[in-house]
Amino acid sequence: MQCVILAAGEGSRMRPLTTTRPKVMLPLAGKPILEHLIRNVKEAGISDIIIVVGYREEAIRAYFGDGTAFGVKITYVVQRKQLGTADALRSAEPFVTDTFLMLNGDMVVTVDDLKAVCSTEAPVMAVTTTTHPEDFGVVTLAGDKISSLEEKSLHPKSNIINAGAYLFETEIFAVLKKISPSSRGEYELTDALMDYIAESRLSAYTLSLWMDVGYPWDMLAANEHLLSTLEDTRLGEVEENVVIKGAVYLGPGVVVKSGTYIEGPCIIGENTTVGPNAYLRPGTTVGKNCHIGHAVEIKNSIIFDGTKVPHYNYIGDSVIGSGCNFGAGTKIANLRHDHGIVKVAGISTGRKKFGAVIGDNVQFGINCSVNTGSSVGSGCKIAPNTLITGKLDNDTVVK
Repeated sequence: MQCVILAAGEGSRMRPLTTTRPKVMLPLAGKPILEHLIRNVKEAGISDIIIVVGYREEAIRAYFGDGTAFGVKITYVVQRKQLGTADALRSAEPFVTDTFLMLNGDMVVTVDDLKAVCSTEAPVMAVTTTTHPEDFGVVTLAGDKISSLEEKSLHPKSNIINAGAYLFETEIFAVLKKISPSSRGEYELTDALMDYIAESRLSAYTLSLWMDVGYPWDMLAANEHLLSTLEDTRLGEVEENVVIKGAVYLGPGVVVKSGTYIEGPCIIGENTTVGPNAYLRPGTTVGKNCHIGHAVEIKNSIIFDGTKVPHYNYIGDSVIGSGCNFGAGTKIANLRHDHGIVKVAGISTGRKKFGAVIGDNVQFGINCSVNTGSSVGSGCKIAPNTLITGKLDNDTVVK
C-alpha cells in the first residue's frame, strides 16, 4: 500500500508563521507537523510515501530528503499552482500503482486510526465530529455509508465532518478527470466523490482522535496533546539547584542553569540555554539554539528555533516564530480583564487564554507590552516602551 500526502499549500490562515515556511513544517512538540504524520504512517505499515509539494517546497525536501532517515521512501510531486485538492491528487497519478491512503498534511491523527482505515475496503472517507461544522465539509450518513457531503454550509445538516483522510483505489484518477472547476476556480476532491456517494459506495470511518491545525492558536492544543505522551529524556547539562518536575525532554547541548524551575511536560531543543533563574511551565516547547534567560517565565507556548527571550520577560499561551529577540522587560499578556474569549484580527480563538502570534525575525526593544490577541508580522521592529495591540503586517517598523 502507498500513501499520498498533500503538502503543497501555504496555509494562509497561519500567517505570519507561514511567511517563510509551508504550513506542514510548523513545529509541534519539537517536530514539524508533517514529521508526526510520516512517522505515524510508517508505524501503520506504509513505507512508500508520495508527498505533493508546492509552496516553499525546498523546506520539505531539505528536511525529509528521500525519507531514508525516517525509514520510508519519499517521492516528491510538484503542484505548481494551488488549484485545489483534486488537482493536487491528480499530480500524483504517475507514481500511484496500488491502493493508497490519502492524507491532508496538516492533520493530527493516531496510528490506530490509520491502521483501521487501511484495513477497510476502498473507497473510504474518515469523518469526525465538531462543534463548528460550518467551517468544514459537512457529512450525513446512512448506516456506514456517506449519503451527502456539502462544503462549508451556512446551515449544516449534521455535526459530522470530512476529516481529510481517505482510502482509494487507482480508479479515483479516472473520476478526477471528469470534474470541472468550482466557483473558486479550483478542482475540488469533494466533487469527485459525488459519484461514489450517488452509488452508495463511499464508506465512513469515524476517527477516535482528530485535530485540525488551521490557525496558530490551534497549534497550542495540538502541542499539548502531543506532549501528553512525552517521555522524560535528559541529554543536556543540568547545573546544581535546578528543579525539574514531570516529563521533560532536554536535547543534546542543552544547558539548564542554576535556579531554574521546569514543570513538564516540556521540550527544550538542542543547544538551547535556559536560565539562570528561569521558570518554564507545562505545555511549553522551546526550539533549537534558543536562549531563555534570567527571570524569564514561559507558559504553555511554542517558541521556534533561534529565538532569544533573555531577561525579565513573560510569554503566556503564545506562538513565537524563529529568530526573534525580546528586549529586557518585554511581556505578552494572555488574559482579558473580562475573562472573555480572545480574538485575533476579529477571529475567535475559542480560548480564554491566548497571548500573541509573533512571526519570524521580530525585534522588540526593552519594556514593550504585547496585548492579548495581537498578531505581529515577520520582520517587524518594535521601539522600546511600545504597546502593541491588534495586527501588524510583515516588516512594520514601530518607532
